[in-house]
Amino acid sequence: MTAPPVPGPLDREDLRQRVQKALDGFVSRQVLRLDAVSEELSQLTDALTRIISGGKRLRPAFCYWGYRGAGGADGDDVVAAAAALELFQACAIIHDDVMDGSDSRRGMPAVHRSFASLHRSEGWQGDPEAFGTGAAVLLGDLCLSWSDEMLRTSGMARPALDRAEPVFDEMRTELMGGQYLDLLEQVRGGGSVERALRVARYKSAKYTIEKPLHLGAALAGAGPEVREGYSGFGLPLGEAFQMRDDVLGVFGDPSETGKPAGDDLREGKRTVLVAMALDAATPAQAAVVRRYLGDPHLEEAGVAALRDVLTDTGALARLERLIADLLDDAVVALHNAPVAPDAREVLLDLALAATSRAT
Repeated sequence: MTAPPVPGPLDREDLRQRVQKALDGFVSRQVLRLDAVSEELSQLTDALTRIISGGKRLRPAFCYWGYRGAGGADGDDVVAAAAALELFQACAIIHDDVMDGSDSRRGMPAVHRSFASLHRSEGWQGDPEAFGTGAAVLLGDLCLSWSDEMLRTSGMARPALDRAEPVFDEMRTELMGGQYLDLLEQVRGGGSVERALRVARYKSAKYTIEKPLHLGAALAGAGPEVREGYSGFGLPLGEAFQMRDDVLGVFGDPSETGKPAGDDLREGKRTVLVAMALDAATPAQAAVVRRYLGDPHLEEAGVAALRDVLTDTGALARLERLIADLLDDAVVALHNAPVAPDAREVLLDLALAATSRAT
């Protein structure tokens, strides 16, 4: 039996809307359960609604088109399964913002800051920041639990879920391991480019693209050759995506990134870009990095000094070349993968969008 035609480029916006509809429906049902406990829990679901109301929906898109590329037919069930990745992403960014001490996310206060503000406005007892951190950790844990529940209740047939759940489990384990490696890099003051690349791979690259593709392939019942093709495409693309995000975190337009200019520098993120700069820095340039990187009160002059080091050491140009090489590797792998031609075209478009300088 021939699979239905894959929707064209104009329907990719429709996928985002369908993902949002699936998320809204799932969360509305969960609100009823929480309301039965206490109406005060609406503070948690209100915060979650803000988090899941935006974003590029890359992970559901790669899952869905990975499924279609492996011969799966369209349906609301696979959209719901793919949308579960947004709840996992919500967990990741809520917890990541706590660990990084971030003030904002997508142009809004980070969840822990929002709850701290609620504490202050209500005049409650105790430390507002501790309350904010505790509430954010709980909400992140809730999103992690709900992501699994949304996948299980998506409507996909039991055999498809049996194939998909080990992929979902592996993805979550890899991310948590990557997050811990990232914490280690911060407290150790960073290290080699190789170690920074390892963090980028496990903290972001694999769960952003490779594992969503694998999840889609598993739901479709694809064989190992499809999964291998998706790894050849998704892993270098995921690394390129994270490196592009690192560049935007330093040089990006706040109106596009949703974060203040240079915020990654204030947070002291030990990215591949920073590792490359230190690898080539003079003693004077290294001293600038030690002086300013990770200063939460870093002003524009310090941001400019760090940007100069990242540029003058050749690190930015070196990273841009690496991003281009990784994208080339991903494109070649995609062309060689046993994927439905129309889905391949969509996945290529997604790859270009994920690594765009205007992402």
